[in-house]
Amino acid sequence: MPGVSAGALLELCINTILSIFSGVFSKVFSWSKGACGATNSLLSDANSQSEQSKDLDVTTPTSVNYHFTRKCNYKCGFCFHTAKTSFVLPLEEAKKGLRLLKEAGMEKINFSGGEPFLHERGDFLGKMVQYCKAELQLPSVSIVSNGSMIKEKWFQKYGDFLDILAISCDSFDEETNQMIGRCQGSKSHIENLFKIRSWCQQYKVAFKINSVINTFNVHEDMTEQINQLNPVRWKVFQCLLIDGENAGEEALREAERFVITDQQFQDFLDHHSAVSCLVPESNEKMRNSYLILDEYMRFLDCREGRKDPSKSILDVGVKDAISFSGFDEKMFLKRGGKYVWSKADMKLDW
Repeated sequence: MPGVSAGALLELCINTILSIFSGVFSKVFSWSKGACGATNSLLSDANSQSEQSKDLDVTTPTSVNYHFTRKCNYKCGFCFHTAKTSFVLPLEEAKKGLRLLKEAGMEKINFSGGEPFLHERGDFLGKMVQYCKAELQLPSVSIVSNGSMIKEKWFQKYGDFLDILAISCDSFDEETNQMIGRCQGSKSHIENLFKIRSWCQQYKVAFKINSVINTFNVHEDMTEQINQLNPVRWKVFQCLLIDGENAGEEALREAERFVITDQQFQDFLDHHSAVSCLVPESNEKMRNSYLILDEYMRFLDCREGRKDPSKSILDVGVKDAISFSGFDEKMFLKRGGKYVWSKADMKLDW
């Protein structure tokens, strides 16, 4: 340029180049920042979706079986929840756990054992039944019992709060019950069964029967007696081996001699196919389709053929404990685990 020194011209060129680079770097930085923000947003969305997926995978404890005691006055040879401890939670601790389960989505609680009427002559059980129905307002509260300890005064005090009472009866022959161990002294298990049936009718409690089919009763025809008793459900179980309970070195029972084949079980079902209230449960259906809570309120995982406990829901909460339950919800639904279980909805002719 005329009249412009070489030094001034060089300075102008350097300033122009710096201005160009500054503009380029500014655009690159702006783009980079936007890209990182978008990446972070995508990561945030992915993490959110992952957390939602985890929440969807969490098992809801719709129906829970609380074996709050292991002690029993019978000695059934195939028992798969034996008296390995004598522990029972204090009532207030048990209520705390039951409330946690309700808050996690529980609709039905079933109290079992051991023999649930044995502890405090059934009063401890009655208080939990009343709490679950009156305070937690659960749609269904049920009990499984051998029936030997039940008195009419229990129905008078707690019957209004109970939806279903299931009595275990494996035979209508007293000698067979003796061989199985479903007895106590000379008391008639069968006579007691019919007496409890009449109390259920009188005090408006749905009556149910549970039977374990084994080598001693697999050929018995129970049709007449079941029809006479007319339970809302007759649960028919295939004898099941559980390591550490009724099989193996550490077991308190040796149930191998009670085991029947799948075909024998099916033959029994076929023979009783005319009984409309029959609900069958083979070993396959039974093993992992129950949410079982032990005396410490730990979920029991039976997937390996034994009972592996989780941590107690009182220590880690329901969500963490239930993830170790091994519960098969699809099988639970397949075996008819969800049914009309509130007596208010059964429309029974009392």
